Amino acid sequence: MTHPRLPADFLWGVATAGHQNEGDNTAGDTWFLEHTTPSLFREPSGPACRGYEHWAADLDLVAGLGLNAFRFSVEWARVEPERGTVSAEALDHYERMVDGCLERGLAPVVTFSHFTAPHWFAAAGSWTAADAPARFAEQCDRVTARFGDRIACAVTLNEPNLEQLLQAGAKLPPEAERLKEEMLAAAARAAGSPGYGSANVIPAGRQEEFQEAFTRAHRAAREAVKARRADLPLGVSIALADEVAVPGGEERRNAKRAAVYDHWLREARHDDFIGVQNYERIVHGPDGEVLPDGERNGMGTVIEPASLAGAVRYAHEVAGVPVLVTEHGIQTADDTQRATFIPAAVDALAAEIAAGTPVLGYCHWTLMDNFEWIFGYGAQLGLHEVDRTTFRRRPKPSAAAYADVVRRYRDGLAQGPRT
Repeated sequence: MTHPRLPADFLWGVATAGHQNEGDNTAGDTWFLEHTTPSLFREPSGPACRGYEHWAADLDLVAGLGLNAFRFSVEWARVEPERGTVSAEALDHYERMVDGCLERGLAPVVTFSHFTAPHWFAAAGSWTAADAPARFAEQCDRVTARFGDRIACAVTLNEPNLEQLLQAGAKLPPEAERLKEEMLAAAARAAGSPGYGSANVIPAGRQEEFQEAFTRAHRAAREAVKARRADLPLGVSIALADEVAVPGGEERRNAKRAAVYDHWLREARHDDFIGVQNYERIVHGPDGEVLPDGERNGMGTVIEPASLAGAVRYAHEVAGVPVLVTEHGIQTADDTQRATFIPAAVDALAAEIAAGTPVLGYCHWTLMDNFEWIFGYGAQLGLHEVDRTTFRRRPKPSAAAYADVVRRYRDGLAQGPRT
């Protein structure tokens, strides 16, 4: 069968994030934690990909792939490096990026917080502080006031459920949890504050507290953005694995969904879309997770291109709003895996759309290999390699594979699965 052409306004993009790509985000909480002793981070981010300098050339790479969207984050720590001090230069920079997107035919998809926040915010109670929603709303308001009239979609928070997903799946060893606690305590001492917090290094015992805090922040941000531009499509992006069950595993699967995803999917009923970020399928049996046979990715799970379609289906079933795939990719040093994986995943997503699930667009993670948080530069998810000395970008075969599948769908030539 041949899938019908996707809507003309379907967003085909790539996703990036400020701290992971820009470099030298010295006023940010993650930078501070990278330089804390002890630190959970494998290495400091340093110059990252020097994306803050090379943004225009990077947008040329995106446009050169035939894409029509670019997701990036505005670094709050650059805009407000000290509490109450707003950097006109930083706002000018991000406005140039928005205009640069539009000049190249790329719809700007802007994330207000991609995990990172200013150091002063982290040392003053972080997201759980009483005034955190108001402070975040102020940031969202100033950004929307500057260039909200020109962006296509807005994401308030990136993966506020990530730590719950990691802990539910026991993805980090117990010693990592201890190191996390020690790092945050050391950071608080170094900052001279009662505590220190950050969005993607949350202790296990504070998950519920942070979920409530993130929810308040999301709602405050939504109100601030909508007050400036009521028609701007807005949502929150969550980490969402495709949770499936073999006979007898349904109860475990449902418990995982309830613990990790359902709060945010219900919250998204008040938004314009739900952002889905999918990287794997998890199979549940009566006695726990089951690892099927098959080729594995760098996360240790079996490569399953259909996982994205399954995650998107579940997200829409619960949230009841359209889905925007804000991230999807594969961690692997073998780019032949990625080049094969992308077209197969997109075909499965297109079949899901044809079956009736509303999807606004697809953003691949990521444009280039970058700083992957506690894993440093050891994990590769990019369509381009980056020379760590010269910062030259070199396309991988997967970049051409993604460009080809986008071209086929935009031309109405994509072939679905044979039946």
